[in-house]
Amino acid sequence: MASSSDVRADEPRCPLCGRPLPETVVAAEPDADEVDASAATDGDTYCSSGCREIDVALEAPAEADAGDAVRSDERHGDESEALENEDDLERTYFRVDGMHSATCESFLESVAEKREGVADAAASYVTEAVRVDYDPDRISKSDLRGALSTLGYTAYLREEATADDDAGATRRAREMSGLRKRRSEDFLEIQYVAGIVFGSFLLVPYAAVFYPMFLAAYSDWGPLRYYDTAFTGFDNLLFLPLFSVVTGVVLYLTGLPLLRGAYVSLKLRRPNTQLLAALTIVSAYVYGTASFFLGRTDLYYDLTIVVAALVMGAIFAEATVKRRATERLTDLTVSQVDTARVLESDGGTTDVSVADLEPDDRVLVREGERVPVDGVLVDGTCTVDEAVVTGESLPVAKESGDEVIGGSVVTDGAAVVDVGPATESSIEHLTEVVWNLQSAAHGVQRHADALAVRVAPLVLGAAVAVGAVQFLQIGDPATAALAALLTIMVASPWALGLATPASVAANIRDAMEQGIVVFDETVFERLRDVDTVVFDKTGTLTTGEMTVLEADAPDDLLAAAAALERRASHPAATAIAAAFGDAGGSDTDGDEAVRPDGGSSLSVRDFENHGTGVSGRIDGDRLLVGHPDLFRERGWELEDDFERRLEGARSAGNLPIVVGRNGRADGLVVVGDEPRDDWAKTVSSLHENGIEVVVLTGDERAATEFFSGHDAVDRVFAGVPPEGKTEAVRRLEREGCVAMVGDGTNDAPALAEADLGISLGSGTALASDASDLAIVEDDLSAVERAFRLAAAARRRVRRNLALALVYNAIAIPVAALGLLNPLFATAAVAVGALCIGANVSWPLLEE
Repeated sequence: MASSSDVRADEPRCPLCGRPLPETVVAAEPDADEVDASAATDGDTYCSSGCREIDVALEAPAEADAGDAVRSDERHGDESEALENEDDLERTYFRVDGMHSATCESFLESVAEKREGVADAAASYVTEAVRVDYDPDRISKSDLRGALSTLGYTAYLREEATADDDAGATRRAREMSGLRKRRSEDFLEIQYVAGIVFGSFLLVPYAAVFYPMFLAAYSDWGPLRYYDTAFTGFDNLLFLPLFSVVTGVVLYLTGLPLLRGAYVSLKLRRPNTQLLAALTIVSAYVYGTASFFLGRTDLYYDLTIVVAALVMGAIFAEATVKRRATERLTDLTVSQVDTARVLESDGGTTDVSVADLEPDDRVLVREGERVPVDGVLVDGTCTVDEAVVTGESLPVAKESGDEVIGGSVVTDGAAVVDVGPATESSIEHLTEVVWNLQSAAHGVQRHADALAVRVAPLVLGAAVAVGAVQFLQIGDPATAALAALLTIMVASPWALGLATPASVAANIRDAMEQGIVVFDETVFERLRDVDTVVFDKTGTLTTGEMTVLEADAPDDLLAAAAALERRASHPAATAIAAAFGDAGGSDTDGDEAVRPDGGSSLSVRDFENHGTGVSGRIDGDRLLVGHPDLFRERGWELEDDFERRLEGARSAGNLPIVVGRNGRADGLVVVGDEPRDDWAKTVSSLHENGIEVVVLTGDERAATEFFSGHDAVDRVFAGVPPEGKTEAVRRLEREGCVAMVGDGTNDAPALAEADLGISLGSGTALASDASDLAIVEDDLSAVERAFRLAAAARRRVRRNLALALVYNAIAIPVAALGLLNPLFATAAVAVGALCIGANVSWPLLEE
């Protein structure tokens, strides 16, 4: 299939967004008229007024020469063409199960880059993706997949990971909802459960025997007096080896992913919280085994079991909550078309995969269907909704010879599309841009991991120092080794490995309860750093649905117009039918609609659909409803007053619909995309908190006047194509941290480019894939609520990190007094875990 690189590199392009210039372009000077593209040169003309305004208002990146026409693909990270031309490299993507942290990213990048033939690799645990640029003559995709499938990680090529999944789900949901491709992680969870079962059996003798025995050393209370002698010989050579073996099995089953994470951090010389937890459970196991051989009863096997179970339980809980969050989005719209209906020479049709389309094929697209690829309308007229790609809120009438955009919806009539020499879809290109932007975006290293970098060397240093002092004082290597191991057990803040995933799981859970789906725990950090929030207009600040805003016509004429419009599928027709007519009926002549006065029904005869309007006969009157141009074409009378009112409706960004009877225009209905009820409150709240508000839309300037006049809106950029939106976000990022709020496929690259992408629940699948945060219930006010959640999440995380030290605060003084034993150590674990559990159980917004 052809890509965007098939377009000639030498044709004039917009200096801002890199799009090929249309036939009529916008001059660089704001007060200049539009000019002919044939005489245009790069740098002095733009594809739209929006691109010109952005280029003038926002500072360009320092590395870009203002006079150069920089290719959009290269600007936006789509470097595959340059790679192929210069170095004969190819780019491929892998999804990798088992990625949980920035440490995983660095490890997998290093694994890929060490392979011969690999030029570059970028991993993102946020999207569980690894992007690799490689020389296919020196290494194959299968070799790369095998290399990345190591140490418990399981890699899949992108096409393998999604081929068998539900086509109705988003990419995130398809890849993370527990389908066939997640068998490796499912197996780890089964191992974990098995380890918990074995560990529970092992803890029974601790509760029944060992804990009372240790407690008896500090109390002579009744039954405890018998534990000193009743279990003499309990540490015999038959019983205790069983403890050691079973604990080892439990450590393998329950703690294997934890040990893997610790090993990876050591290989990278980057300590993390998993290493801190591993130090505790391994030192406790080694201490217990050494104690057994030395004939001691202070076996800390219980500490190994309990800590491994708690930390891994929190990690799995985090993964489960994230998976459940993605499953909330499986009902979103799918914008990309997988099959096309090819029109044969004999008039028949054949369904083929879009990937199998040939140049100059003709594709039939019926009413209500999406256009599979970009092309040219070659037969008849139709009306299409291009909002999913362009962001334009009003449907567009198309005639033979007009270009149609892949991903747009035919709302009225049918289309025969010539796919031309290149079988390319605008949505496909946008999807590729999103992949490139996202796969290169690293997850932010957790604060706890950063703390581990400093703490781990201190813990190990303290253990060596204590062991050395013990050896110098006593001269017994065994005693010195036990002292060093005990130091690690009490000093290592293992609970950081519990507190961090527990906080993440709880924060994501509470966000979901507020109707907000978060895919990545770093979203809360980035929300707190946001300086600018960029809003798309259509479908974000507005409802995205056509409604009747104004009607000036007799009631009987409006009812008759609704009876006609019931038989059309144009969004404006649907709005008129819903406002003034009975919703029932079908599309055939002779159907009846109820009169507004409840009397005898209206009977529609001789119905015709003209593409830009409809006509028919009702009660002997000839009615025409539609675009003003349709009235002019058919010679119907339009008074001067109508012309003035039509212009007023257009200047407000709305669509005027004329209704007429018997050759004369008798009324006007204005339909449009209304602002959401809570938009003003939302932007005002953000503005009051010092956040700049920017509106960025593909609609023309007239449709944005309502928003630009609001005090809380700082900037408005109108008439901006999808590539221009991405460049605008990139330039705004030079001024600070940027969040982008959108709902359409055309917003996806900008959502992916922004420091933080937010999609609404009414949005498309690609928009949700590109975002870091999704509003499930299509509730714009949830954007402001997300910022409050982020502030509360920070307070929770800070408390949890402090509570993670409760264990050490108890264990270290007790050990310093020489009183530490398995009973007190496990009690300290329980207190710390309960404190953390209580903190994460408290709802964020009720604090």
